[in-house]
Amino acid sequence: MVSRLLLSLPFLTLSAGGVPAQDLQLLMFEQPGCIYCARWNEEVAPEYPLTVEGMAAPLRRLQLRDPLPEGLVVVSHPVFTPTFVLVEDGVETDRIEGYPGEDFFWPLLAGMIKDAATD
Repeated sequence: MVSRLLLSLPFLTLSAGGVPAQDLQLLMFEQPGCIYCARWNEEVAPEYPLTVEGMAAPLRRLQLRDPLPEGLVVVSHPVFTPTFVLVEDGVETDRIEGYPGEDFFWPLLAGMIKDAATD
């Protein structure tokens, strides 16, 4: 899976230090007992930081019922877990509500990152 993902974002530009040229972050809103969060943790989490997507948008985990950390702006506070919110410079650009399974998660996330890169 990782080798496929490393080729999936050829549009991602890196700065001189190898860091993504934009400040993206993927927020994962979760809560205890969420079976879909557990499934994502099993299927995606171990490889996420090793992928181009994970390098472009590092993961930040947040608890669903906690207040938003200062500096984050989302369209609306998530209701479902997991909810994945892509933020650029702390402002929401897109989201995935729920976990559609690994085969759908990666292309959805890649599209979100691509859209953020072209804005």
